[in-house]
Amino acid sequence: MADWKQGVRRVLYPAYEARMLRRMPGNLPKHVGVMLDGNRRWAKAVGRDTAHGHRAGAANIEPLLTWCDEIGIEVVTLWLLSTDNLNRPARELEPLLEIIGDAVDSLADTGRWRLNPVGALDLLPASTAERLKSAAERTAEVEGMLVNVAVGYGGRREIADAVRSLLNEHASRGTSLEELAQIIDVEHIADHLYTKGQPDPDLVIRTSGEQRLGGFLLWQSAKSEFYFCDAYWPDFRRVDFLRAIRAYAHRERRFGS
Repeated sequence: MADWKQGVRRVLYPAYEARMLRRMPGNLPKHVGVMLDGNRRWAKAVGRDTAHGHRAGAANIEPLLTWCDEIGIEVVTLWLLSTDNLNRPARELEPLLEIIGDAVDSLADTGRWRLNPVGALDLLPASTAERLKSAAERTAEVEGMLVNVAVGYGGRREIADAVRSLLNEHASRGTSLEELAQIIDVEHIADHLYTKGQPDPDLVIRTSGEQRLGGFLLWQSAKSEFYFCDAYWPDFRRVDFLRAIRAYAHRERRFGS
């Protein structure tokens, strides 16, 4: 019965997706943030180990970026590892970091997207940080979609790092704390975020059914729209993505409080 249902889906979903694309409104997001959640729970559900779940999740990243590309999204931010995740046992963290490194290398090898690591790279093992920096260097001249790869990322840590950077910059100029207190505003802090110079995310998608930000793009998502999908990340399909985009396009965005 399960095989029969999968066969029907393989036949019907492409036609359904094509219809959704034809009817998609024009007000699409420029920047989409994605919380790739549910790899471990997916692995448990299919009776496999955690590493298998992370590998399945990594395999779904390139398809997602392809879907984003095909509708003209300009910036995608992928949350692959939080600062809290760095406290996991070494037996789980080390394979996960290797899987992330492999996934980022693979994305860089396509030459299709400009990769930009965001996060506290100083908290990562040196080998992982170097792989992320190397991927950014190899794709620096790519003119395609910008892909922020959030590894060792936490929203509170980002804001703290931004304030620290701002203070250090003004200290080097000889600005006193009293003078800085008189002039500092939100734009000063925004100019020191990991995503400085980029548009804030219009849409944030989280998979796995969880309905919370968990520290993802805390500053940047103040006016974002949110879409929560029940599917675990390895099961997230093109049709799920298009539904998220359609839901965003049909909302009336209010940029006030």
